[in-house]
Amino acid sequence: MDVWYAAYGANTDSARLARYLLRCRDRAAPVASRGVVLGGALYFATESPVWGGGRGFYDPDASGRVLARAHLVTAGQFSDIAALEMYREPDADLDLSGALAAGRAELGPGRYETVVRAGDVDGVPLLTFTAPWAMDDVELLAPAEAYLRCIGGGLRAAGRWGAAEVAGYLARCPGVLGHRGAAEVLALIGDSNTTRSGEPD
Repeated sequence: MDVWYAAYGANTDSARLARYLLRCRDRAAPVASRGVVLGGALYFATESPVWGGGRGFYDPDASGRVLARAHLVTAGQFSDIAALEMYREPDADLDLSGALAAGRAELGPGRYETVVRAGDVDGVPLLTFTAPWAMDDVELLAPAEAYLRCIGGGLRAAGRWGAAEVAGYLARCPGVLGHRGAAEVLALIGDSNTTRSGEPD
């Protein structure tokens, strides 16, 4: 079974995602990638040991829109990426039936163990994973410059949005808002993308 994996954080960057896939049971590259818009909000909270600063999370119940890059992968690859985000070695497929049927399923208490069906693309489920809590239930934490640069570069590479639109979007995200303006974010993402190792956030 194929699914669209909607990446809204560092895995918007195809080079970083490729490093994840090298650790998956199936190392094949995505069949396709495209820019998509999800209903909800991207926010930053909890400290990333890889990037420093806040990690990106998706709140599907918040108002707004989220720019994301969807990668067409197998359900097994989606499961493996989710496992790697939780610092586990990939070894089994997730039970996606609950999320496919109900739109959301908490498969564990971890920060990326809640699977959300954000819609469909060309008849194929559009899935992502996030935390079980809501945006208002956690303290916001500004993301590191390198993390924003990676996300912004990945979104730009999707080919759907220009640098100024991506910068404005990121500057309005909770956790960034009030810390960096659109011009500052544009200066970060305007020229190039910085990819860290394929370690989880």
